[in-house]
Amino acid sequence: MFEPFQDEFMRRAIAEMTLIAIAGGALGCWVVLYRLSYAAESLAHAIFPGLVLATLAGVPLLLGAGPAILVAALAIVAIARIPGVSREVAVGVVVTTLFGLGVLLALSPDSPPGLQGLLFGDILGPADGDLIAAAVLAGAVAVGLTLAHPRLLASGFDRGAARSLGASPGAVEAVLMVLLAAAIVVAVQGLGNLLVVAVFVGPAAAARQLTERIVPTIALAVGIAVLCGLAGLYCSYYLGTAGGASIALAIFAAYLLSLPLGWLLSQAPGRSQPQATIG
Repeated sequence: MFEPFQDEFMRRAIAEMTLIAIAGGALGCWVVLYRLSYAAESLAHAIFPGLVLATLAGVPLLLGAGPAILVAALAIVAIARIPGVSREVAVGVVVTTLFGLGVLLALSPDSPPGLQGLLFGDILGPADGDLIAAAVLAGAVAVGLTLAHPRLLASGFDRGAARSLGASPGAVEAVLMVLLAAAIVVAVQGLGNLLVVAVFVGPAAAARQLTERIVPTIALAVGIAVLCGLAGLYCSYYLGTAGGASIALAIFAAYLLSLPLGWLLSQAPGRSQPQATIG
């Protein structure tokens, strides 16, 4: 059981995944509550060309992700202004276009090897900078969510009355999206652009099936994310499967398991069925 801990690369992978899981589980509860799962996936795909260009230029990924988010936002606004085009259509057009551009850059024969790792991640080979970034992310998410907790609650459960309680729904969602963008930029290096959303949605959606209160939901989501990360890495170690894909499948399995468990818990006296959502 403890054999993987004897290898340095596994200890580093477990450390990075645990830090990402802490941030992803906690942040994911608000993503699910605010129905921002599609926005999270769109954000991950939209920044992909920026990540590729940053990697080609040898600069931090954040310097590529920031302009990419800005370009995506402006393009969505511009396309949505076309008569007969809804905002959802604009998001779909912009995101798929940007993601396709990023894939073309990453898979080009002239691109240096290793760019494909941005698609699928390299959780088994974290550098010192990756571990530091993951630790900073976990700390920033913990501090940010703690400070914003009352306003997140007010805006999430009663948007109409949030302003009377001193919370601006627009500002709260902006803070949430900034944290989510930063988390995706950090986590994408380990889990890849195609799989990173799993850690921000799956554990929280599973936890929401099992409890109705937000603080227990956050604690449970973090626990599920950490356990799924360990399970995925153990599968990768012993079965030789891809690390990121194994973690994503473990998260999916946890969500499937939460469905019958949630139904059984909902039958308990005095407990209603939670209205969980992934979309």
